[in-house]
Amino acid sequence: MHYAKKPPSSRSTHSVYSHVSTRSSNIQTQRSRSTRSLKSLKPKWYQKPIIKNSDWINVQRGAMWTAIFSLFIAFFTIATAIFDIYCLAMAAPGTTHYGYYFISYQFVYVGNVHVRNALIVFAMFSLLGGFVIVVTSTMLILALRKEHEHKFVPWLWTYAIFIGFRLLASLFFAIVNDLIFAYNVLIVLFWSAFCIGSIYGWLLVYSLYLELANLTKLEDLAYLRMGTMQSLHASTTHSLMGSRPITPHTTTASTLQMHSIIN
Repeated sequence: MHYAKKPPSSRSTHSVYSHVSTRSSNIQTQRSRSTRSLKSLKPKWYQKPIIKNSDWINVQRGAMWTAIFSLFIAFFTIATAIFDIYCLAMAAPGTTHYGYYFISYQFVYVGNVHVRNALIVFAMFSLLGGFVIVVTSTMLILALRKEHEHKFVPWLWTYAIFIGFRLLASLFFAIVNDLIFAYNVLIVLFWSAFCIGSIYGWLLVYSLYLELANLTKLEDLAYLRMGTMQSLHASTTHSLMGSRPITPHTTTASTLQMHSIIN
């Protein structure tokens, strides 16, 4: 008796080679992701630290001293701004004072009304900026202790704006006031030194921020590679356990016996 031969099933071929194609596509996808991540890790010119560690400079310690210095500048700004507003209010043109005063208001500007109002505005915004710098400097000190670079960003933005504003305010103060009085001369000298030191300190903190950000990217890449290797290992184990141990091209005694019975 002859039996009709059944056509070979295409399901077995698909089940065998589907794992290979799936694994190869997964590997190519993971390689492309790794290549893109490596390209993204290459820092650009503006992402490289400006100041680096050397025998004379410790960036991390300098950043901490900068945070403390900015906190001191904030308190100094608050004190001088309150004093300037008080002096400008007491020495307003047309006012009459009686009694004994511990200071003379001869150093206070009493000329043009618009210039005087501009000095008051500078003092008020300096007072507001001083309170902001107190908050951000405290955040920076805590972030430096724990090396959380993302918490550096508020201080970097606010302090850069604050120093730029104080530089303009000091320049305006030096132009309109008489520099024959000790208070005016000291304020101009102090803020000149403060601005120079603050710019250098800001560069230190920014360099440390870039360095820590690059280290964070490297750690993220390491975690990504570990996850990729684990996923590839899991997919390989699953494919080996799910595939058939005998391929269509394997010849064994049982298959030969089956062909002889059919024929």
